[in-house]
Amino acid sequence: MDKDCVLILSGGMDSTTMLHEYAGRIALAVSFDYGSNHNAREIEYARMNCEITGVEHIVIPLTFMGRYFNSSLLEGADKIPDGHYAEDNMKSTVVPFRNGIMLAVAAGLAESRGLKHVMMANHGGDHTIYPDCRPEFAAAMSEAMRTGTFPGITLLAPYTELSKGEIAAHGKGLGMDYSLTYSCYKGREKHCGTCGTCVERKEALAAAGIDDPTEYE
Repeated sequence: MDKDCVLILSGGMDSTTMLHEYAGRIALAVSFDYGSNHNAREIEYARMNCEITGVEHIVIPLTFMGRYFNSSLLEGADKIPDGHYAEDNMKSTVVPFRNGIMLAVAAGLAESRGLKHVMMANHGGDHTIYPDCRPEFAAAMSEAMRTGTFPGITLLAPYTELSKGEIAAHGKGLGMDYSLTYSCYKGREKHCGTCGTCVERKEALAAAGIDDPTEYE
């Protein structure tokens, strides 16, 4: 199978699982440094997993987002609410149109590299809170990318309808080590264990029957 995809790789559970599952198709993984609390730690793990899979990895700075966009994810660990993603307070973690911006850059990379697709690891648990993770957004962006590039770049989002637990089950089948991923929105050395993404991480690993290897505070 041809290596014909650019993957948007954060270093969290979902995109790292996609990296391992589709490594045979991924020519390039791109991480974006946009000023979030957890960017530096996530990118460290993204780089590590690209070394394991033999996939080229680059980091592109999007520092303007941290300077001009409003989100608790960009305002320091103390601004991150605790709780579950189902709760309204988690909406403060939305970075406006983040995935749209990243997909636009990734589409330009794909066209520049002679590749056919961009891959994104949005999933079913994101849909309630994050508008730019929903199936209709993915379909619209894919169409925009197709019509806005000469070769007709399209978006592949195979996890769109899966739960995070189902994604973790894919990783379990691949023999993945989830201690080599980072999720916490507070961005400290150890996962806090109480923010929305930490809670979701615990639930996903439990649902997949994986003993949680994460170090929590």
